[in-house]
Amino acid sequence: MRASLVVHDDRGISAHVVDAGMSPAERLDVYRSTFASVLTKALRLSYPAVHRLVAAEFFEGAARIFIEAHPPKSACLDDYGEKFADFLSDFEPAASLAYLPEVTRLEWAVNRVLHAPDVEPLDPRRLAALAEAERARVSFVPHPSVSFLRVDHPADLIWRAVLEEDDDALSAIDPGAGPALLLVQRLATGVEVRRMSESAWRISAALFAGWPLAAALDEAPNTEASALLADHLAAGRFIDFSLNDTSGNFP
Repeated sequence: MRASLVVHDDRGISAHVVDAGMSPAERLDVYRSTFASVLTKALRLSYPAVHRLVAAEFFEGAARIFIEAHPPKSACLDDYGEKFADFLSDFEPAASLAYLPEVTRLEWAVNRVLHAPDVEPLDPRRLAALAEAERARVSFVPHPSVSFLRVDHPADLIWRAVLEEDDDALSAIDPGAGPALLLVQRLATGVEVRRMSESAWRISAALFAGWPLAAALDEAPNTEASALLADHLAAGRFIDFSLNDTSGNFP
């Protein structure tokens, strides 16, 4: 059935389609149109800023091509569209918008954070109970509603200006001004996208990649590292930890 819907291969399926006033080929065309419309809407909901940046006709045309190349692997529409940024990177009609794939990556991070499950955050008192040598070996398990993203263009400024329909702010943005190091997290009031300093982002990205605490802090020595870790813990950005071997090599 998937082959028939996506690549128009009706072999083997037409015989199973009931002819009720419409030929099997016509009925399958209706199914295909509905299938594509549903997935296009899912992409539009996941990428509202991208949709506004390129306008409806361009977006829907790109979406149709993407859908044929990347049919869904899950029945959950919130999970569909992860590869859209990579697709746009190679999509020649979008080549003049160098920042578009990065805005797309940011919107996917926002989408993932928004739909992440609610998980109880780590109780900091568990860390306090560890010996100092053990704390150096701590590898944190990140909360699924938190993400870190590096973009080469000011994707966050473009994304925000587009969604706020602030044409003056959008026209004032230098698309070549980058990179931007971003924290994307879900709060009670919605999703926050915040810029971080390079040292804070590098330490945070290492921690959220599972590096032991000592190795992560060595990644970018910072006198404010303790305050940064305290902020992550207070904000509930971890859900658990394990004790790792600090003798290993970490990328």
